[in-house]
Amino acid sequence: MSLFRLDASIRTEGSASRAIADIVEAQWRDGAPDAPVTRRHVGTEPLPATAWGDAVNAAYTPAEQRTAAQTEAVALAATLTDELVDAEALLLAVPLYNFGVSQHVKNWVDLVITDPRMAPGQPPLLAGKPAVLVTVHGGNYSAGTPREDWDHATGWLRRILADVWQLDLTVVTREFTLVGVNPALDEFTAMAEELKADAEREAAEHGHRLTTARRVAA
Repeated sequence: MSLFRLDASIRTEGSASRAIADIVEAQWRDGAPDAPVTRRHVGTEPLPATAWGDAVNAAYTPAEQRTAAQTEAVALAATLTDELVDAEALLLAVPLYNFGVSQHVKNWVDLVITDPRMAPGQPPLLAGKPAVLVTVHGGNYSAGTPREDWDHATGWLRRILADVWQLDLTVVTREFTLVGVNPALDEFTAMAEELKADAEREAAEHGHRLTTARRVAA
């Protein structure tokens, strides 16, 4: 039982998305104490911004005519895809930044998609693999709130992870992480604590699922 974990927070300390993902991983670890974990920190160790363009152009260029940058980009895309293919379960911790997907995550997804094995019409390499997406929001964008349509990241991630890559996806969302940081949100302190507890409970449940789902599939 092996795990691939992606972290997209740009913070090295105090990351809410990492904290929730740590709960998922800890619960998974209980069921797979000796299993390996492959980690990719795209928030603090971003992929080259030009790599996607180089990988795309390389697809239309004979291998012997590719530039060094194109060759490196193709190799990087293959490495990123290998990390997903080789893992039996996936954990992705992706905070909401500026109401959307950060450049770090978009670049990672785009590069993976350039790999020929992930091209449309190819057998879905990742189909059925259990995956947990952890996302955190500074505000509250859940249904019924004034900004319920402001989260433009989670829906897109669902399209990629569940629909395009066909992962067996579950999502854990923690809202109001800026309560206690932004004084304008102080009135929501009690609600934020409840939402945090709910997210932590769900994270533990889904961490357990990562282990049991793969055992059932096997």
